[in-house]
Amino acid sequence: MSVPPLCVIAHIRSEFPEKFGIPRQSGLVDALKADVVFTPEYRNPDALRGLEGFSHIWLLWQFSAAVRDGWSPTVRPPRLGGNARMGVFATRSPFRPNAIGLSCVRLTGMELHTPDGPILHVAGADLMDGTPIFDIKPYLPYTDAHPEAASGFAGPDGGNTLDVDCPPSLLALVPVDRQEALLGVLVRDPRPSYQTDPDRVYGMDFAGLRVRFSVKADTLTVLEIKQL
Repeated sequence: MSVPPLCVIAHIRSEFPEKFGIPRQSGLVDALKADVVFTPEYRNPDALRGLEGFSHIWLLWQFSAAVRDGWSPTVRPPRLGGNARMGVFATRSPFRPNAIGLSCVRLTGMELHTPDGPILHVAGADLMDGTPIFDIKPYLPYTDAHPEAASGFAGPDGGNTLDVDCPPSLLALVPVDRQEALLGVLVRDPRPSYQTDPDRVYGMDFAGLRVRFSVKADTLTVLEIKQL
């Protein structure tokens, strides 16, 4: 049986021009705002009729920066320090036979008639700017939520958090409506789990800004914020 190709119905418009810094899962930083912008052939408001009644939606998308030929049955999850191998189907690694991701985001608003067609405003997205989206489905809490589910080696809480020391003079360089989102990303420790060098300076691009920081013990210190 032949498999029809997937159609890209939309792209995400987010604050992350590159992978580094993006939260490891959707919903961890609710202050992160993003837009779903449809491709021209799918800019039909009728396709969204009734969606306004749902608080959350699923996005099915492509790990567009991780597409590669071939695959490996095991990967090294960052959560395990990048040293232990686990089966690819026991992880959410982007390096999969099909580079497909799944994210649950909060639907904060809809604009049906803009110069770019219908736009969905969402919160908590973990997608890089420009990521292709294959499908959108409503989240149904009575069947999609399983509070008693086991989370295996990933742990129950989404990872460790840090104290963030950001001088007010630097934070003032960030637009007010993006400050909470940036701090939320930093609190979640954007470094790969296996990078723990206290003398290393990291750089992250966010919302048109270059953010440089270091981490010692459980404190992340912002060293510089400047326009790209």
